[in-house]
Amino acid sequence: MCGISGIFGDIRQEEIKFCLEKMSRKMIHRGPDQDGFFVQNNLGFAHRRLSIIDLSDAGRQPMTDSSGRFTIVFNGEIYNFNELKNQLSDYSYISQSDTEVVLAAFVKWGKQMLSHLNGMFALAIWDNYSGELFLARDRMGIKPLYFFSENGIFIFASEIRAMLASDLIPRKINRNVLQNFLVRQTVHSPETAVLNIQMLGPGE
Repeated sequence: MCGISGIFGDIRQEEIKFCLEKMSRKMIHRGPDQDGFFVQNNLGFAHRRLSIIDLSDAGRQPMTDSSGRFTIVFNGEIYNFNELKNQLSDYSYISQSDTEVVLAAFVKWGKQMLSHLNGMFALAIWDNYSGELFLARDRMGIKPLYFFSENGIFIFASEIRAMLASDLIPRKINRNVLQNFLVRQTVHSPETAVLNIQMLGPGE
C-alpha cells in the first residue's frame, strides 16, 4: 500500500509544496518507508512509499521518464509488469519497480497503456509538454482515488483526510448523501460524505 496526492491549478508553487507536505504526513501509515515530492509550475505530486518490489532509492516516486516529459505517482501492483517490461525493452530502465514499467508503457502507448495493465492501481501522470494531468483507477476499483475541483484548483489523493489536510477544501458535510448513509450505512460513489469531494470510479 502506498499513498498518492497532488494539486493542480491556480496556486503558487510555495503553497503547493506546503500543502503537499501536510497531505503526505496524513498518509504516513500508507507508506512509512519514504516520501517524495515533485513541484513544477502549477502542479505538484506527493508520494508515500511502501517498498515491496524494488527496495532501492531507484524506485522512489514521483518518477520522471528520461526525457523529462512525463512524471508519475502510482499506488498499486501490476501483476504482468515483467511481461510488459520485455515488450518495452527499448526503454532505459533505472529501477526494478513496476511503476517504471507503467511509466514506460505510457511513454509508448499513451492512455491506451491501461488496456495492457493487469493489476490493481490508482495513478496520476503529468505531461510537462502539453500541461495535461491524467488520472486513472483499476477496473475493479480496488485502489482508492478521490478528487476535488473548484475555483481553478484540482486536488486528488488516496484518502479524503489527506485532501482535507491541505486546508484548501471547505470541511462541509455532503447533506445529499446523509439519508443513504443513515439507511444503508454507506455512501455510493462518486459521492462522498464531504461536499465536493468525489471518488474516481472503477475503470475511469
